[in-house]
Amino acid sequence: MHMIRTAIICLAPLIISACNPSSTRPDLVDPALTADKSQTLTLTAIQAEHKPKASSSKINVDNDLENQVAHKAEHTNLWFLIKDDLQFDSNINQRSVKDKIAWFARNQDYMDRVSVRAQPYLFYIISKLKERNMPLDLALLPIVESAYHPFAYSPSHASGIWQFIPATGKRFGMKQNWWYDGRRDIIAATDGALDYLQSLHKRFNGNWFHALAAYNAGEGNVEKAIRRNKKAGKKIDFWSLRLPRETRSYVPSLLAVAEVLRNNTKYNISFKTIPNKPHFESIDVSSQIDLATVAKLSGLTMDEVYTLNPGFNRWATDPKGPHRILIPTNKANSFKQKLASLPKSERISWKQHNIRAGESLSQIAARYQTSITALKGINRLKGSRIRAGQSLLIPTAKESNKYYSLSADARKFKGLNKTGDGKRYIYSVKRGDNLWDIGRHYGISVNQLTQWNGISRKSLLKPGQKLTVWVKQDANKQKDNLVKTVANKTSTNAYIVKPGDSLWLIARKFDIHVRDLLSWNNIKKGTHLQPGQSLIVQEAVTGV
Repeated sequence: MHMIRTAIICLAPLIISACNPSSTRPDLVDPALTADKSQTLTLTAIQAEHKPKASSSKINVDNDLENQVAHKAEHTNLWFLIKDDLQFDSNINQRSVKDKIAWFARNQDYMDRVSVRAQPYLFYIISKLKERNMPLDLALLPIVESAYHPFAYSPSHASGIWQFIPATGKRFGMKQNWWYDGRRDIIAATDGALDYLQSLHKRFNGNWFHALAAYNAGEGNVEKAIRRNKKAGKKIDFWSLRLPRETRSYVPSLLAVAEVLRNNTKYNISFKTIPNKPHFESIDVSSQIDLATVAKLSGLTMDEVYTLNPGFNRWATDPKGPHRILIPTNKANSFKQKLASLPKSERISWKQHNIRAGESLSQIAARYQTSITALKGINRLKGSRIRAGQSLLIPTAKESNKYYSLSADARKFKGLNKTGDGKRYIYSVKRGDNLWDIGRHYGISVNQLTQWNGISRKSLLKPGQKLTVWVKQDANKQKDNLVKTVANKTSTNAYIVKPGDSLWLIARKFDIHVRDLLSWNNIKKGTHLQPGQSLIVQEAVTGV
Protein backbone atom coordinates (compact mmCIF):
# COMPACT_ATOMS: atom_id res chain seq x y z
CA MET A 1 0.00 0.00 0.00
CA HIS A 2 2.57 2.50 1.19
CA MET A 3 5.16 1.52 -1.38
CA ILE A 4 4.30 2.21 -4.99
CA ARG A 5 1.56 -0.13 -6.18
CA THR A 6 -0.52 -0.20 -9.29
CA ALA A 7 -3.93 1.27 -8.47
CA ILE A 8 -6.86 -1.00 -9.02
CA ILE A 9 -8.56 1.36 -11.42
CA CYS A 10 -5.62 1.22 -13.84
CA LEU A 11 -6.71 -2.30 -14.75
CA ALA A 12 -10.00 -1.33 -16.33
CA PRO A 13 -9.30 -3.12 -19.64
CA LEU A 14 -8.74 -6.38 -17.78
CA ILE A 15 -12.38 -6.92 -16.81
CA ILE A 16 -13.58 -10.02 -18.59
CA SER A 17 -16.03 -9.86 -21.42
CA ALA A 18 -18.78 -11.44 -19.30
CA CYS A 19 -18.95 -8.28 -17.13
CA ASN A 20 -20.95 -6.10 -19.46
CA PRO A 21 -22.02 -2.64 -18.26
CA SER A 22 -25.60 -2.47 -17.14
CA SER A 23 -28.23 0.16 -16.88
CA THR A 24 -29.47 1.29 -13.49
CA ARG A 25 -31.38 -1.68 -12.12
CA PRO A 26 -33.71 -1.56 -9.13
CA ASP A 27 -33.31 -5.32 -8.77
CA LEU A 28 -29.71 -4.77 -7.66
CA VAL A 29 -31.00 -3.53 -4.32
CA ASP A 30 -31.44 -6.70 -2.28
CA PRO A 31 -34.79 -6.47 -0.41
CA ALA A 32 -33.41 -8.79 2.25
CA LEU A 33 -30.82 -6.17 3.14
CA THR A 34 -33.23 -3.26 3.48
CA ALA A 35 -32.96 -1.87 7.01
CA ASP A 36 -35.90 -2.25 9.37
CA LYS A 37 -36.65 1.31 10.52
CA SER A 38 -37.57 0.13 13.99
CA GLN A 39 -34.15 -1.51 14.45
CA THR A 40 -31.85 0.79 12.48
CA LEU A 41 -29.13 2.47 14.51
CA THR A 42 -28.58 5.48 12.28
CA LEU A 43 -25.28 7.24 11.97
CA THR A 44 -26.91 10.42 10.69
CA ALA A 45 -28.04 11.43 14.18
CA ILE A 46 -24.52 12.53 15.02
CA GLN A 47 -23.77 13.87 11.55
CA ALA A 48 -23.79 17.56 12.41
CA GLU A 49 -21.82 17.10 15.62
CA HIS A 50 -18.97 15.28 13.92
CA LYS A 51 -18.92 17.02 10.54
CA PRO A 52 -15.29 18.08 9.84
CA LYS A 53 -14.46 21.70 9.17
CA ALA A 54 -11.89 22.42 6.49
CA SER A 55 -10.77 25.33 4.38
CA SER A 56 -11.93 25.43 0.79
CA SER A 57 -8.32 25.17 -0.36
CA LYS A 58 -8.03 21.77 1.27
CA ILE A 59 -11.55 20.31 1.04
CA ASN A 60 -14.43 21.66 -0.96
CA VAL A 61 -17.53 21.33 1.24
CA ASP A 62 -20.56 21.43 -1.04
CA ASN A 63 -22.98 23.99 0.34
CA ASP A 64 -25.70 23.21 -2.15
CA LEU A 65 -28.98 23.04 -0.21
CA GLU A 66 -30.09 19.87 -1.92
CA ASN A 67 -26.95 17.97 -0.87
CA GLN A 68 -27.28 19.28 2.68
CA VAL A 69 -30.81 18.03 3.27
CA ALA A 70 -31.31 15.05 0.95
CA HIS A 71 -31.83 11.83 2.89
CA LYS A 72 -30.81 13.53 6.15
CA ALA A 73 -33.97 12.51 8.00
CA GLU A 74 -33.02 8.85 7.98
CA HIS A 75 -30.60 6.72 5.98
CA THR A 76 -31.25 3.06 5.36
CA ASN A 77 -28.37 2.65 2.90
CA LEU A 78 -24.86 3.46 4.13
CA TRP A 79 -23.71 4.34 0.62
CA PHE A 80 -26.10 7.27 0.58
CA LEU A 81 -25.10 8.34 4.07
CA ILE A 82 -21.58 8.68 2.65
CA LYS A 83 -23.02 10.40 -0.43
CA ASP A 84 -24.53 13.16 1.68
CA ASP A 85 -21.25 13.84 3.48
CA LEU A 86 -18.75 13.77 0.59
CA GLN A 87 -16.33 16.66 1.05
CA PHE A 88 -13.45 16.32 -1.41
CA ASP A 89 -13.63 18.39 -4.58
CA SER A 90 -14.15 15.87 -7.41
CA ASN A 91 -11.91 17.77 -9.85
CA ILE A 92 -13.94 16.28 -12.70
CA ASN A 93 -12.20 18.54 -15.21
CA GLN A 94 -8.95 16.66 -14.65
CA ARG A 95 -8.48 14.14 -17.44
CA SER A 96 -7.27 11.40 -15.09
CA VAL A 97 -10.44 11.77 -13.01
CA LYS A 98 -12.62 11.72 -16.14
CA ASP A 99 -11.01 8.46 -17.25
CA LYS A 100 -11.64 6.81 -13.89
CA ILE A 101 -15.24 8.02 -13.78
CA ALA A 102 -15.83 6.51 -17.21
CA TRP A 103 -14.43 3.18 -16.01
CA PHE A 104 -16.66 3.01 -12.93
CA ALA A 105 -19.68 4.15 -14.92
CA ARG A 106 -19.44 1.19 -17.27
CA ASN A 107 -18.69 -1.48 -14.66
CA GLN A 108 -21.86 -2.06 -12.65
CA ASP A 109 -20.83 -5.67 -11.94
CA TYR A 110 -17.66 -4.46 -10.27
CA MET A 111 -19.57 -2.08 -7.99
CA ASP A 112 -21.98 -4.90 -7.12
CA ARG A 113 -19.06 -7.07 -5.98
CA VAL A 114 -17.63 -4.19 -3.95
CA SER A 115 -20.96 -3.70 -2.16
CA VAL A 116 -21.18 -7.38 -1.23
CA ARG A 117 -17.62 -7.35 0.14
CA ALA A 118 -18.04 -4.03 1.97
CA GLN A 119 -21.29 -4.94 3.74
CA PRO A 120 -19.76 -6.52 6.87
CA TYR A 121 -17.30 -3.67 7.43
CA LEU A 122 -18.78 -0.39 6.20
CA PHE A 123 -20.81 0.56 9.30
CA TYR A 124 -17.77 0.08 11.54
CA ILE A 125 -15.52 2.15 9.26
CA ILE A 126 -18.03 5.01 8.99
CA SER A 127 -18.57 5.06 12.76
CA LYS A 128 -14.81 5.31 13.34
CA LEU A 129 -14.46 8.11 10.81
CA LYS A 130 -17.23 10.02 12.57
CA GLU A 131 -15.62 9.53 15.97
CA ARG A 132 -12.45 11.15 14.62
CA ASN A 133 -14.21 13.93 12.65
CA MET A 134 -12.68 12.61 9.43
CA PRO A 135 -14.28 12.95 5.96
CA LEU A 136 -16.52 10.04 5.00
CA ASP A 137 -14.88 10.12 1.56
CA LEU A 138 -12.20 7.98 3.23
CA ALA A 139 -14.69 5.12 3.61
CA LEU A 140 -14.32 4.75 -0.16
CA LEU A 141 -10.54 4.34 0.03
CA PRO A 142 -10.65 0.53 0.47
CA ILE A 143 -12.41 0.37 -2.92
CA VAL A 144 -9.29 1.81 -4.52
CA GLU A 145 -6.92 -0.15 -2.30
CA SER A 146 -8.45 -3.62 -2.38
CA ALA A 147 -12.02 -3.53 -3.76
CA TYR A 148 -12.94 -4.20 -0.10
CA HIS A 149 -11.48 -7.70 -0.40
CA PRO A 150 -10.32 -8.74 3.10
CA PHE A 151 -7.77 -11.20 1.70
CA ALA A 152 -6.33 -8.91 -0.99
CA TYR A 153 -2.57 -9.42 -1.20
CA SER A 154 -0.30 -7.46 -3.53
CA PRO A 155 3.03 -8.42 -5.10
CA SER A 156 4.64 -5.87 -2.76
CA HIS A 157 3.21 -7.90 0.17
CA ALA A 158 0.53 -5.38 1.09
CA SER A 159 -2.43 -7.10 2.74
CA GLY A 160 -6.04 -6.51 3.82
CA ILE A 161 -8.69 -3.98 2.82
CA TRP A 162 -6.37 -1.09 3.76
CA GLN A 163 -3.32 -2.69 2.08
CA PHE A 164 -0.58 -2.33 4.67
CA ILE A 165 2.90 -3.61 3.89
CA PRO A 166 4.49 -5.50 6.81
CA ALA A 167 6.73 -2.67 8.06
CA THR A 168 3.99 -0.01 8.08
CA GLY A 169 1.58 -2.47 9.67
CA LYS A 170 3.99 -3.02 12.56
CA ARG A 171 4.58 0.72 12.81
CA PHE A 172 0.87 1.20 13.49
CA GLY A 173 0.47 -1.65 15.94
CA MET A 174 -0.57 -4.55 13.71
CA LYS A 175 0.78 -7.81 15.08
CA GLN A 176 1.95 -10.28 12.42
CA ASN A 177 2.97 -13.88 12.99
CA TRP A 178 2.27 -17.44 11.85
CA TRP A 179 -1.15 -17.49 13.54
CA TYR A 180 -2.40 -13.99 12.91
CA ASP A 181 -1.98 -10.96 10.65
CA GLY A 182 -3.37 -7.72 12.07
CA ARG A 183 -3.19 -6.07 8.64
CA ARG A 184 -6.28 -8.09 7.72
CA ASP A 185 -8.00 -7.70 11.10
CA ILE A 186 -10.86 -5.28 10.40
CA ILE A 187 -10.61 -3.54 13.78
CA ALA A 188 -6.80 -3.38 14.03
CA ALA A 189 -6.27 -2.39 10.39
CA THR A 190 -9.03 0.24 10.34
CA ASP A 191 -7.72 1.85 13.52
CA GLY A 192 -4.18 1.77 12.10
CA ALA A 193 -5.25 3.18 8.73
CA LEU A 194 -7.11 6.09 10.32
CA ASP A 195 -4.17 6.77 12.65
CA TYR A 196 -1.88 6.85 9.64
CA LEU A 197 -4.17 9.08 7.58
CA GLN A 198 -4.59 11.52 10.46
CA SER A 199 -0.84 11.73 10.97
CA LEU A 200 -0.33 12.36 7.24
CA HIS A 201 -3.07 15.01 7.21
CA LYS A 202 -1.26 16.84 10.02
CA ARG A 203 2.15 16.36 8.44
CA PHE A 204 0.98 17.91 5.17
CA ASN A 205 -0.68 20.89 6.88
CA GLY A 206 -4.27 19.77 6.40
CA ASN A 207 -3.97 18.94 2.69
CA TRP A 208 -5.89 15.69 2.19
CA PHE A 209 -4.71 15.16 -1.39
CA HIS A 210 -1.08 15.31 -0.28
CA ALA A 211 -1.91 12.98 2.62
CA LEU A 212 -3.60 10.46 0.32
CA ALA A 213 -0.70 10.57 -2.12
CA ALA A 214 1.68 9.87 0.78
CA TYR A 215 -0.53 6.98 1.96
CA ASN A 216 0.09 5.40 -1.44
CA ALA A 217 3.65 6.47 -2.28
CA GLY A 218 5.18 7.18 1.12
CA GLU A 219 5.77 10.47 2.91
CA GLY A 220 9.27 10.93 1.58
CA ASN A 221 8.28 10.77 -2.08
CA VAL A 222 5.56 13.41 -1.68
CA GLU A 223 7.75 15.72 0.40
CA LYS A 224 10.52 15.41 -2.18
CA ALA A 225 8.08 16.36 -4.97
CA ILE A 226 6.87 19.39 -2.99
CA ARG A 227 10.44 20.58 -2.30
CA ARG A 228 11.29 20.15 -5.98
CA ASN A 229 8.37 22.35 -7.07
CA LYS A 230 9.07 24.98 -4.44
CA LYS A 231 12.66 25.23 -5.57
CA ALA A 232 11.52 25.63 -9.18
CA GLY A 233 8.91 28.23 -8.24
CA LYS A 234 6.06 25.98 -9.29
CA LYS A 235 2.71 25.26 -7.66
CA ILE A 236 2.66 22.54 -5.01
CA ASP A 237 -0.93 21.32 -5.29
CA PHE A 238 -1.36 17.58 -5.97
CA TRP A 239 -2.01 18.08 -9.70
CA SER A 240 1.23 20.04 -10.15
CA LEU A 241 3.53 17.55 -8.41
CA ARG A 242 5.73 15.09 -10.27
CA LEU A 243 4.75 11.86 -8.53
CA PRO A 244 5.03 8.17 -9.45
CA ARG A 245 2.57 7.04 -12.09
CA GLU A 246 0.66 4.83 -9.69
CA THR A 247 0.15 7.71 -7.27
CA ARG A 248 -0.98 10.08 -10.01
CA SER A 249 -3.71 7.52 -10.71
CA TYR A 250 -4.46 6.71 -7.07
CA VAL A 251 -6.01 10.00 -5.90
CA PRO A 252 -8.08 10.43 -9.11
CA SER A 253 -9.43 6.91 -8.57
CA LEU A 254 -10.79 7.86 -5.14
CA LEU A 255 -12.27 11.09 -6.49
CA ALA A 256 -13.91 9.16 -9.33
CA VAL A 257 -15.55 6.68 -6.96
CA ALA A 258 -16.90 9.59 -4.93
CA GLU A 259 -18.19 11.38 -8.03
CA VAL A 260 -20.01 8.28 -9.30
CA LEU A 261 -21.60 7.85 -5.87
CA ARG A 262 -22.50 11.55 -5.64
CA ASN A 263 -24.25 11.46 -9.04
CA ASN A 264 -25.06 7.78 -9.41
CA THR A 265 -28.25 8.47 -11.37
CA LYS A 266 -26.34 10.58 -13.86
CA TYR A 267 -23.81 7.81 -14.38
CA ASN A 268 -26.46 5.06 -14.47
CA ILE A 269 -24.88 3.17 -11.55
CA SER A 270 -26.81 1.69 -8.64
CA PHE A 271 -25.44 0.86 -5.18
CA LYS A 272 -26.72 -2.22 -3.38
CA THR A 273 -28.22 -1.43 -0.01
CA ILE A 274 -25.94 -1.84 3.00
CA PRO A 275 -28.12 -1.39 6.11
CA ASN A 276 -27.37 1.48 8.46
CA LYS A 277 -26.86 -0.66 11.55
CA PRO A 278 -23.96 -2.55 13.15
CA HIS A 279 -23.13 -5.77 11.35
CA PHE A 280 -20.97 -7.40 14.03
CA GLU A 281 -20.15 -7.42 17.71
CA SER A 282 -16.63 -7.91 19.04
CA ILE A 283 -16.57 -10.66 21.69
CA ASP A 284 -13.64 -11.40 24.01
CA VAL A 285 -13.16 -15.19 24.16
CA SER A 286 -10.18 -14.77 26.58
CA SER A 287 -8.05 -17.65 25.22
CA GLN A 288 -7.14 -19.58 22.10
CA ILE A 289 -10.09 -21.26 20.39
CA ASP A 290 -10.50 -23.48 17.34
CA LEU A 291 -12.40 -21.65 14.59
CA ALA A 292 -14.39 -24.84 13.99
CA THR A 293 -15.69 -24.41 17.53
CA VAL A 294 -16.56 -20.78 16.77
CA ALA A 295 -18.52 -21.91 13.71
CA LYS A 296 -20.37 -24.56 15.68
CA LEU A 297 -21.31 -22.24 18.56
CA SER A 298 -22.33 -19.33 16.32
CA GLY A 299 -24.10 -21.26 13.57
CA LEU A 300 -21.88 -19.61 10.96
CA THR A 301 -20.17 -21.32 8.05
CA MET A 302 -16.36 -21.34 8.04
CA ASP A 303 -16.38 -18.84 5.16
CA GLU A 304 -18.48 -16.49 7.28
CA VAL A 305 -16.20 -16.90 10.30
CA TYR A 306 -13.09 -16.07 8.26
CA THR A 307 -14.77 -13.19 6.40
CA LEU A 308 -15.53 -11.42 9.69
CA ASN A 309 -12.19 -12.49 11.18
CA PRO A 310 -9.78 -12.44 8.23
CA GLY A 311 -6.80 -11.74 10.48
CA PHE A 312 -6.56 -15.40 11.53
CA ASN A 313 -4.15 -17.33 9.31
CA ARG A 314 -4.77 -20.83 10.60
CA TRP A 315 -7.38 -23.09 12.13
CA ALA A 316 -7.42 -21.31 15.49
CA THR A 317 -6.84 -17.91 17.05
CA ASP A 318 -3.38 -16.83 18.14
CA PRO A 319 -2.53 -18.42 21.53
CA LYS A 320 -1.22 -15.04 22.72
CA GLY A 321 -4.11 -12.99 21.32
CA PRO A 322 -5.85 -10.94 20.29
CA HIS A 323 -8.69 -13.01 21.70
CA ARG A 324 -11.57 -11.10 20.13
CA ILE A 325 -13.95 -12.76 17.69
CA LEU A 326 -16.34 -10.76 15.50
CA ILE A 327 -19.81 -12.31 15.39
CA PRO A 328 -22.91 -10.97 13.54
CA THR A 329 -25.05 -8.93 15.92
CA ASN A 330 -28.07 -11.21 15.49
CA LYS A 331 -26.02 -14.23 16.63
CA ALA A 332 -23.82 -12.59 19.27
CA ASN A 333 -25.96 -13.27 22.38
CA SER A 334 -26.48 -16.91 21.53
CA PHE A 335 -22.74 -17.33 20.88
CA LYS A 336 -21.82 -15.77 24.23
CA GLN A 337 -24.23 -18.03 26.11
CA LYS A 338 -22.93 -21.19 24.45
CA LEU A 339 -19.31 -20.11 24.91
CA ALA A 340 -19.89 -19.52 28.64
CA SER A 341 -21.13 -23.09 29.08
CA LEU A 342 -18.31 -24.65 27.01
CA PRO A 343 -15.57 -26.27 29.14
CA LYS A 344 -12.16 -24.65 28.61
CA SER A 345 -10.73 -28.03 27.63
CA GLU A 346 -13.02 -28.19 24.59
CA ARG A 347 -11.88 -24.95 23.02
CA ILE A 348 -8.78 -26.59 21.55
CA SER A 349 -7.87 -30.22 20.91
CA TRP A 350 -4.54 -31.45 22.27
CA LYS A 351 -2.24 -34.34 21.43
CA GLN A 352 0.85 -35.67 23.13
CA HIS A 353 3.74 -36.28 20.74
CA ASN A 354 6.61 -38.55 21.72
CA ILE A 355 9.83 -37.30 20.12
CA ARG A 356 11.62 -39.82 17.95
CA ALA A 357 15.32 -39.88 17.12
CA GLY A 358 16.19 -37.46 14.32
CA GLU A 359 13.09 -35.29 14.68
CA SER A 360 13.40 -31.51 14.88
CA LEU A 361 11.02 -28.98 16.32
CA SER A 362 10.41 -27.54 12.82
CA GLN A 363 9.44 -30.99 11.48
CA ILE A 364 6.99 -31.54 14.34
CA ALA A 365 5.50 -28.07 13.88
CA ALA A 366 5.01 -28.71 10.15
CA ARG A 367 3.42 -32.11 10.80
CA TYR A 368 0.82 -30.69 13.17
CA GLN A 369 0.35 -27.42 11.26
CA THR A 370 1.47 -25.20 14.09
CA SER A 371 4.47 -22.94 14.63
CA ILE A 372 7.81 -23.47 16.36
CA THR A 373 7.08 -20.44 18.53
CA ALA A 374 3.75 -21.92 19.64
CA LEU A 375 5.34 -25.27 20.51
CA LYS A 376 8.10 -23.56 22.50
CA GLY A 377 5.60 -21.41 24.38
CA ILE A 378 3.16 -24.21 25.20
CA ASN A 379 5.94 -26.58 26.31
CA ARG A 380 8.04 -23.88 28.00
CA LEU A 381 11.11 -24.54 25.85
CA LYS A 382 13.86 -21.92 25.98
CA GLY A 383 15.43 -23.04 22.71
CA SER A 384 14.77 -25.32 19.76
CA ARG A 385 16.85 -28.24 21.01
CA ILE A 386 14.78 -31.33 21.82
CA ARG A 387 15.69 -34.91 22.74
CA ALA A 388 14.35 -38.28 21.66
CA GLY A 389 12.10 -39.82 24.31
CA GLN A 390 10.71 -36.50 25.52
CA SER A 391 7.06 -35.62 24.85
CA LEU A 392 5.47 -32.43 23.60
CA LEU A 393 1.95 -31.11 24.06
CA ILE A 394 0.56 -30.19 20.63
CA PRO A 395 -2.53 -28.05 19.84
CA THR A 396 -4.32 -29.68 16.90
CA ALA A 397 -7.20 -28.77 14.62
CA LYS A 398 -10.53 -30.46 15.36
CA GLU A 399 -11.32 -30.83 11.66
CA SER A 400 -9.43 -31.70 8.48
CA ASN A 401 -7.50 -29.02 6.61
CA LYS A 402 -10.22 -28.70 3.95
CA TYR A 403 -12.76 -27.67 6.57
CA TYR A 404 -10.88 -24.40 7.27
CA SER A 405 -11.90 -22.99 3.91
CA LEU A 406 -10.24 -19.56 4.08
CA SER A 407 -7.13 -20.28 6.13
CA ALA A 408 -3.86 -19.00 4.68
CA ASP A 409 -3.04 -22.41 3.17
CA ALA A 410 -6.53 -22.92 1.75
CA ARG A 411 -6.59 -19.46 0.14
CA LYS A 412 -3.21 -19.97 -1.43
CA PHE A 413 -4.36 -22.86 -3.58
CA LYS A 414 -8.10 -22.17 -3.84
CA GLY A 415 -9.30 -22.49 -7.42
CA LEU A 416 -6.03 -24.01 -8.61
CA ASN A 417 -5.49 -27.42 -10.14
CA LYS A 418 -2.06 -28.89 -9.59
CA THR A 419 0.15 -30.07 -12.45
CA GLY A 420 2.94 -32.59 -12.35
CA ASP A 421 5.91 -30.55 -11.15
CA GLY A 422 4.36 -29.45 -7.85
CA LYS A 423 4.79 -25.69 -8.39
CA ARG A 424 2.80 -24.86 -11.51
CA TYR A 425 -0.97 -24.49 -11.16
CA ILE A 426 -3.85 -23.95 -13.54
CA TYR A 427 -6.54 -21.39 -12.70
CA SER A 428 -9.94 -21.63 -14.37
CA VAL A 429 -11.39 -18.17 -15.02
CA LYS A 430 -14.82 -17.52 -13.49
CA ARG A 431 -17.44 -14.98 -14.48
CA GLY A 432 -16.49 -11.54 -13.14
CA ASP A 433 -12.74 -12.32 -12.88
CA ASN A 434 -10.06 -9.91 -14.00
CA LEU A 435 -6.28 -10.12 -14.03
CA TRP A 436 -5.91 -7.73 -11.10
CA ASP A 437 -8.22 -9.75 -8.81
CA ILE A 438 -6.56 -13.05 -9.75
CA GLY A 439 -3.10 -11.60 -9.17
CA ARG A 440 -4.07 -10.08 -5.82
CA HIS A 441 -5.52 -13.39 -4.64
CA TYR A 442 -2.27 -15.26 -5.22
CA GLY A 443 0.14 -12.41 -4.44
CA ILE A 444 1.48 -12.09 -7.99
CA SER A 445 1.58 -9.17 -10.39
CA VAL A 446 -0.46 -8.65 -13.54
CA ASN A 447 2.81 -8.57 -15.49
CA GLN A 448 3.69 -12.04 -14.22
CA LEU A 449 0.27 -13.39 -15.21
CA THR A 450 0.50 -11.93 -18.69
CA GLN A 451 4.05 -13.19 -19.23
CA TRP A 452 3.28 -16.71 -18.00
CA ASN A 453 0.21 -16.95 -20.23
CA GLY A 454 1.36 -15.07 -23.31
CA ILE A 455 -1.44 -12.49 -23.13
CA SER A 456 -1.52 -8.70 -22.90
CA ARG A 457 -2.80 -6.53 -20.07
CA LYS A 458 -5.72 -5.57 -22.30
CA SER A 459 -6.79 -9.15 -23.00
CA LEU A 460 -10.42 -10.00 -22.32
CA LEU A 461 -10.73 -13.07 -20.12
CA LYS A 462 -13.49 -15.56 -20.76
CA PRO A 463 -15.19 -17.87 -18.23
CA GLY A 464 -13.54 -21.29 -18.38
CA GLN A 465 -10.28 -19.94 -19.78
CA LYS A 466 -7.20 -21.59 -18.23
CA LEU A 467 -4.37 -19.49 -16.80
CA THR A 468 -0.99 -20.73 -15.61
CA VAL A 469 -0.11 -19.59 -12.08
CA TRP A 470 3.19 -20.31 -10.35
CA VAL A 471 2.88 -20.35 -6.55
CA LYS A 472 5.85 -20.38 -4.20
CA GLN A 473 6.10 -23.32 -1.86
CA ASP A 474 6.02 -22.87 1.91
CA ALA A 475 9.36 -22.81 3.67
CA ASN A 476 8.67 -26.19 5.29
CA LYS A 477 7.85 -27.73 1.91
CA GLN A 478 10.96 -26.19 0.38
CA LYS A 479 13.08 -27.81 3.03
CA ASP A 480 11.45 -31.17 2.29
CA ASN A 481 13.29 -31.02 -1.08
CA LEU A 482 16.62 -31.02 0.71
CA VAL A 483 18.70 -34.06 1.59
CA LYS A 484 20.71 -33.29 4.73
CA THR A 485 24.29 -34.58 4.68
CA VAL A 486 25.89 -32.96 7.75
CA ALA A 487 24.41 -31.69 11.06
CA ASN A 488 26.37 -29.10 13.02
CA LYS A 489 26.00 -25.35 13.57
CA THR A 490 25.25 -25.28 9.86
CA SER A 491 23.92 -28.07 7.68
CA THR A 492 25.08 -28.80 4.15
CA ASN A 493 22.25 -29.86 1.86
CA ALA A 494 21.97 -31.18 -1.66
CA TYR A 495 19.32 -29.18 -3.49
CA ILE A 496 17.97 -30.64 -6.73
CA VAL A 497 17.34 -27.94 -9.35
CA LYS A 498 13.80 -27.94 -10.77
CA PRO A 499 12.48 -26.45 -14.04
CA GLY A 500 12.20 -22.67 -13.73
CA ASP A 501 14.76 -22.39 -10.91
CA SER A 502 17.44 -19.71 -10.92
CA LEU A 503 20.22 -18.88 -8.49
CA TRP A 504 18.23 -15.86 -7.27
CA LEU A 505 15.08 -17.93 -6.62
CA ILE A 506 17.01 -20.64 -4.77
CA ALA A 507 18.80 -18.02 -2.66
CA ARG A 508 15.45 -16.48 -1.74
CA LYS A 509 14.02 -19.87 -0.75
CA PHE A 510 16.71 -20.41 1.85
CA ASP A 511 17.34 -16.79 2.86
CA ILE A 512 20.94 -16.84 1.67
CA HIS A 513 23.00 -14.74 -0.78
CA VAL A 514 23.59 -15.63 -4.42
CA ARG A 515 27.31 -15.01 -3.86
CA ASP A 516 27.30 -17.80 -1.25
CA LEU A 517 25.69 -20.21 -3.71
CA LEU A 518 28.33 -19.32 -6.28
CA SER A 519 31.11 -19.87 -3.74
CA TRP A 520 29.79 -23.16 -2.32
CA ASN A 521 29.30 -24.65 -5.79
CA ASN A 522 32.35 -23.12 -7.51
CA ILE A 523 30.26 -21.67 -10.32
CA LYS A 524 30.22 -18.27 -12.01
CA LYS A 525 27.54 -15.60 -11.92
CA GLY A 526 25.14 -16.02 -14.84
CA THR A 527 25.58 -19.80 -14.98
CA HIS A 528 22.54 -21.49 -16.54
CA LEU A 529 21.15 -24.15 -14.22
CA GLN A 530 19.93 -27.50 -15.54
CA PRO A 531 16.89 -29.37 -14.09
CA GLY A 532 18.18 -32.28 -12.00
CA GLN A 533 21.46 -30.52 -11.22
CA SER A 534 22.59 -30.84 -7.57
CA LEU A 535 23.64 -27.73 -5.65
CA ILE A 536 25.23 -27.40 -2.23
CA VAL A 537 23.17 -25.22 0.14
CA GLN A 538 24.25 -24.38 3.69
CA GLU A 539 21.78 -23.12 6.31
CA ALA A 540 21.56 -22.77 10.08
CA VAL A 541 20.17 -25.77 11.95
CA THR A 542 16.92 -24.93 13.77
CA GLY A 543 16.52 -28.20 15.66
CA VAL A 544 18.29 -31.45 16.51
